Amino acid sequence: MKIKRQTKILELIKEHKIETQSDLLEMLRRNGFAVTQATVSRDIKELRLVKVLDADGTYQYAAESVSPMQEESHFYLFSTAVVSVDYAHCLVVIKTRSGMAQAVCAALDSTSRMGVLGSIAGDDTIFVATRTDSVSAALVSDIKKLMSQKNNSF
Repeated sequence: MKIKRQTKILELIKEHKIETQSDLLEMLRRNGFAVTQATVSRDIKELRLVKVLDADGTYQYAAESVSPMQEESHFYLFSTAVVSVDYAHCLVVIKTRSGMAQAVCAALDSTSRMGVLGSIAGDDTIFVATRTDSVSAALVSDIKKLMSQKNNSF
């Protein structure tokens, strides 16, 4: 139920201008979710929703975005540290240079990809659990694109 609710929250904030937790609570209730203010508050925190300034000068909820500076550092990190990536069903395995797995894993976690259930990193290997095979395939494809643009000035 939590995943369905949080998925609906992400849909709602993309489709509607939602300014307050109360607005979000009401929209969820109209969509069949029996939730409390505390639940909505926890969901906002877990989904890393932020309030952004709209063109008309009001604030509304949005999914946290990665700044251009973070995108650039993530690109560099993935293009230089990742050695290989593959998947089997709902498990993605990312191999990195020795000692780089935790940094790559933290960068991956900060992107908040839909369908990613969690990740764990060792010294040079990351396991990522996904909800479906298609999420795994998309993640592998995205990482391979970054790998193909390697900056060999490491």
